[in-house]
Amino acid sequence: MPRGQPEALEDDEPQRVAEAAARLGLRHVVITSVTRDDLPDGGADHFYQCILAVRARTGAVVEVLTPDFLGNERAIDRVLEACPEVYNHNMETVPRLYKKVRGRADFQRSLDLLAYVKRQRPATITKSGLMLGLGESTEELLHVLADLRAARCDTLTLGQYLAPTLKHVPVVRYLPPEEFDALAVLARSMGFAQVASGPFVRSSYHAEEMAAPDLPLAGRNRA
Repeated sequence: MPRGQPEALEDDEPQRVAEAAARLGLRHVVITSVTRDDLPDGGADHFYQCILAVRARTGAVVEVLTPDFLGNERAIDRVLEACPEVYNHNMETVPRLYKKVRGRADFQRSLDLLAYVKRQRPATITKSGLMLGLGESTEELLHVLADLRAARCDTLTLGQYLAPTLKHVPVVRYLPPEEFDALAVLARSMGFAQVASGPFVRSSYHAEEMAAPDLPLAGRNRA
């Protein structure tokens, strides 16, 4: 896909995001961004400013879904300084498919990010997700889930990959809802506090409930 030059950050964006969240009456706000490797800190300070603005304006629980910041721990620390209640970074797929699916991303770097967040802020809920149907085997998927638990990842989303355009990586397989249900049961048995698993599940699926470990998601695996 063609790539363009990102525009400069907008200084008033944190306030505009906070105002939008307030007008919507949100109790749980997910803040994410495109990858900004063009910036020295990968956009970490902008995440920091947005978190503070949203919390000050709304009092909402804040969840961030960040890029990997190229493994820059100082950038990750800057986001953590704002104390987001949930830190999400998606693994997306299994290691064998990374070069095909995630380009310049690195499986170990993403896994290390989640482990680092948990070491630095043990009380922060860590979260990750994978797209299924890209050609991964069940064995490969289970290895990734074990890696995530070893990194003390708390919550998990599993959804069906859908190719946005014909130029994207094609879908290899559509998983039936029953298989997603079985994977949810298996993942919970591995120790994930919350698991959302279904064809239409995405990173922010029932985000508020996912941040409440005592609130079961049973019956809502399939949106």
